[in-house]
Amino acid sequence: MAASGSIEPGLDVVTIGRSSVDLYGQQVGGRLEDMAAFVKAVGGSPTNMAVGVARLGLKPGLITRVGDEHMGRFIREQLEREGVDTQGVRTDPQRLTALVVLGVRDDKQFPLIFYRTDCADAALEEGDVDEAYIASARAVVVTGTHFSRPNTAAAQKKAMALARKHGRRVAFDIDYRPNLWGLAGHGAGEERYIRSDTVTAHLQDILPSCDLVVGTEEELHIAGGTTDTLDAIRAVRALSSATIVCKRGPMGCVVFPGAIPDSLEEGIKGPGFPVEVYNVLGAGDGFMAGFLRGWIRDEPIATCCAWANACGAFAVSRLMCAPEYPTWEELQLFLRQGSPHRALRRDEALNHVHWATTRRPAPDRLVALAIDHRVQFEEWADAAGAPCERIAQFKRLAVDAAARVADGRPGYGMLIDGTHGREALFRAADHPFWIGRPVEKSGSRPLDFDGMDSLGAHLAEWPVVHTVKALAFYHPDDPADLRARQDRELRRVFDACRTLGRELLVEIIVSKHGPVGEDTSARAVEAVYAAGVKPDWWKLEPQASTAAWDAVAAVVARHDPHCRGIVMLGLEAAQDALEAAFRIAASCPQVKGFAVGRTIFADAAKAWLEGRLTDAAAIDDMALRFAALDTAWRAACAAANRRTP
Repeated sequence: MAASGSIEPGLDVVTIGRSSVDLYGQQVGGRLEDMAAFVKAVGGSPTNMAVGVARLGLKPGLITRVGDEHMGRFIREQLEREGVDTQGVRTDPQRLTALVVLGVRDDKQFPLIFYRTDCADAALEEGDVDEAYIASARAVVVTGTHFSRPNTAAAQKKAMALARKHGRRVAFDIDYRPNLWGLAGHGAGEERYIRSDTVTAHLQDILPSCDLVVGTEEELHIAGGTTDTLDAIRAVRALSSATIVCKRGPMGCVVFPGAIPDSLEEGIKGPGFPVEVYNVLGAGDGFMAGFLRGWIRDEPIATCCAWANACGAFAVSRLMCAPEYPTWEELQLFLRQGSPHRALRRDEALNHVHWATTRRPAPDRLVALAIDHRVQFEEWADAAGAPCERIAQFKRLAVDAAARVADGRPGYGMLIDGTHGREALFRAADHPFWIGRPVEKSGSRPLDFDGMDSLGAHLAEWPVVHTVKALAFYHPDDPADLRARQDRELRRVFDACRTLGRELLVEIIVSKHGPVGEDTSARAVEAVYAAGVKPDWWKLEPQASTAAWDAVAAVVARHDPHCRGIVMLGLEAAQDALEAAFRIAASCPQVKGFAVGRTIFADAAKAWLEGRLTDAAAIDDMALRFAALDTAWRAACAAANRRTP
């Protein structure tokens, strides 16, 4: 056993207890019985808290169990993506991951059903709690629900004892769910308070070992054994010297670090943030994340309250729990300038920062084989007398060629359509590619969408990792009515992507419909931003000079410092012309690579469709050309003193 205090903390906090997959009904305002579409997210109070503090810049860990199945892997992958240490997450081969189904009926009714019969996290036991892991954190958070079963209670008590042994702090979120204590039926998941002397006795056994106790007024009632809030807080104080935090919804919170005064109003407070209540579920976990961010870093209590109240305001104003919690940058923006909207989910500035700081990681470089062409392939197939089915077969070969060049390394991708490339998309999923998919109708000007009267309905069927690509033949000097139509359609696809959580690449080609000067692309990009569109990626034509690229980069940096970057398109240029364009583009750090198609595959496609090239030879030819461009881009970056992975 390690000696007290001998391990320097590497984590800020370890949370312990529930982990689930939450399924949120998306038909807000109806009965749960009538909801037809659901979106999934990680859930469970300690899991939510771990995600919340990670987003606020702390280093959290989690002790829980998940099933050895898809939902368990989803939780683990999400935690890792959020920056939560998963050493303490055990995979239980015998049990399924817990599920919760939730809905929003109105601003006061939030029906939910817990599916927790013999679930993985409920099997947590003392053996799952490692002493070194507890000692590696500055604080441990235990939650009330996991004291409702003997085995999970024993695990949390062990963690508390080890924390004490190593001089770590213990925080207790009362987290009272009566039906998880067996006091209400399965359909009473939203019930927040049922008096129980048995539960009170359990919780009061915990209080003396805590440094921080957090609960709503109802939760403090169950801990204190009385429905008078001030008397309940006094009862908690009689058992514990912990800092006591009373959450009061839109009124914020009040904190009692020492003696309990004669009035709740005499405690320490932070500013409240009155917002529209959209969904209260998970708001307390968001609040706790904000408070922990300050408490663990020894900030003044009023600061802890401000951060906690703001995080809670974000949570109640959005639909889901953990996915909706703010990041540190987002929180600071809100505290600095507030919001003109009571419904924070309608604040575009906050929403953009939230999206940009929580989306999936992306490579710092991106070189892609673009095989999303449709009209060109159809013309070649017609000329060769080949059926359209052959196009799909060739696109599968292109995936094999790209995979050969990538060799499992990050920073490679493909643009593939769903018209002729459906099977190619399936095959590409076997590789760690960045994937982009077009939505535009080939050659349309103004922009139109390919068989997608309802963009949202179609995009909902796409994997979340697929980036939406919209190509517009867009010149900044186009007639006003044409510009307005283009802007409207780009805004429509942007809104669909943000609503459904899909990244967007906007491709702009200016050279087909007007003169091109050094500032033409920059002015086109400026116009798209002015239309209210903030793409995650840009795909642009080669520029004639470094000054032209610098002009584009300046526009992007001014409007969206979170933009992932720019990839350069090829327009069927010869390889030597592209290599020259690479040398110019590489001087611009915001150009991350290229997405080139016909330069790589056109000759092979024509010959293969005509029967003059075998499958293997077609793959070889495309791989050779793609690899040559990859090498040329790396060389250009090296010459420009840019690091490439």
